[in-house]
Amino acid sequence: MKTVRLGIAGLGSMGTNHAKKILDNQVPGAVLTAVADPFSDVRQFGPEVKGFTSSEEMIASGEIDAILIVTPHYSHTSLGIAALEKGLHVLVEKPISVHKADAERLLAAHNDPKQIFAAMFNVRTYPCYQALKQLIDSGELGEIRRVNWVITDWFRTFAYYNSASWRATWEGEGGGVLLNQCPHNLDMIQWLFGMPSRVRALCRFGHYHEIEVEDDVTAVLEYPNGATGVFIASTGESPGTNRLEITAENGRVVLEDEQIRWVRNTQGMSEFSRTTPMRGGRPSVWNVEIPLAPPNAASSHVIIMRNFINAILHGEEVIAPGAEGLCSVELANAMLMSQFTDSTITLPLDGAAYEKELAARIAESAQRRNNATPAPATPCK
Repeated sequence: MKTVRLGIAGLGSMGTNHAKKILDNQVPGAVLTAVADPFSDVRQFGPEVKGFTSSEEMIASGEIDAILIVTPHYSHTSLGIAALEKGLHVLVEKPISVHKADAERLLAAHNDPKQIFAAMFNVRTYPCYQALKQLIDSGELGEIRRVNWVITDWFRTFAYYNSASWRATWEGEGGGVLLNQCPHNLDMIQWLFGMPSRVRALCRFGHYHEIEVEDDVTAVLEYPNGATGVFIASTGESPGTNRLEITAENGRVVLEDEQIRWVRNTQGMSEFSRTTPMRGGRPSVWNVEIPLAPPNAASSHVIIMRNFINAILHGEEVIAPGAEGLCSVELANAMLMSQFTDSTITLPLDGAAYEKELAARIAESAQRRNNATPAPATPCK
């Protein structure tokens, strides 16, 4: 195979943007041969790109070797399973599924190691997070003791939520800020620090907006080594903050404005505490500059698409394997489950129990608000 015949399911904002980048030859080795969407103009890319009103028809058509799924959240699971069972390579937008039980069904369908199954976690390609992961994985920071991430610059207006009837409903999206805006942040938490062992969260539903799902979250994470974390997210604060602070044996690291500042202890804090005769002393520090790779000329989404195609054609290691998408889904579900049950959730989460809780909320979902416009086929991510 010299080229990959790629189909895109979903022509909302993101799906259309992905299609244009492929047609602009920004993804070598990929040829856009088909698109599918029941509501958008599937003929907009010309006669060489076959249009389908059904993603399932496109999957079964024989016109594609691989699929990029950019449809509403719940359909990621069913379309992903259908594509994998058809033998297609699959790249799915975040989140890979709405809830853990569905994510596990999707992962179970990927049983052929020759098939590439990847997730669109493009934030993993940002130079600042790449450098931070290298710093953590190298052991230079020492054992991590505390993580605080305030990510409240996801501000959204009433007009945003009223733009479509599926938005901010249990039936349409399956959640709010945790399922729509924060999957990348939750992926970063598990990618950088691993999965916590327990989660306790305060999720406030419709706190800033007239919606039924969460738009404000404060969660406490507990890790197996005794480390703790605080994760705060909101779509109701402006200008908001995006600040990740890490306390480790060898100092404090702050990632803000895509820059990393490391105040490095000259001696590990625990060792210093045990051995110093001083009552109120502390280790001396260095201010360490962390060099970042220069920004890539390609967008982060293009980098993931290139990696997906190169994995198919040349065996390149996948940046974001689909299986790892389960972790961010589980974290989001655990935070919501903590609020649903007013309890601390021990991980791994009981996926069936969460599915049952979600189903009860779907049964009561507003589904279509009177002031919302008709639902499009694909949400803007």
